[in-house]
Amino acid sequence: MYFFDISNTLTLLLMLIATVLLIFLSQEEKKSFISAIALLAYLIILIVHVVQIATLTEEQNVLLPTLSRCIVIDFIFIFITFFSYLWVDDIEAKEKGKKSIDNSLDWFWRNV
Repeated sequence: MYFFDISNTLTLLLMLIATVLLIFLSQEEKKSFISAIALLAYLIILIVHVVQIATLTEEQNVLLPTLSRCIVIDFIFIFITFFSYLWVDDIEAKEKGKKSIDNSLDWFWRNV
């Protein structure tokens, strides 16, 4: 079985750099959909890893710890990209003078 091993140090570093660059691009362009693309990509990767764990055979049980680490890393990246999406959405809403999707974190953005 082939799987996308994001627990590998080099892969993790490259994904982190790509995520930071996408967040920076979305913040500079004031377009929240760029952060949403990264969030959607990490959600898809999480679903793929969960399906792979669910379909493991007895011979492939040695992959279970690696896939479990990948799922934890997926959740961390989802957390990062979700908050970056909310942050950029708030910036975009203030720029265009419209209501943000979620204003419940206004106290957080004022302190950042």
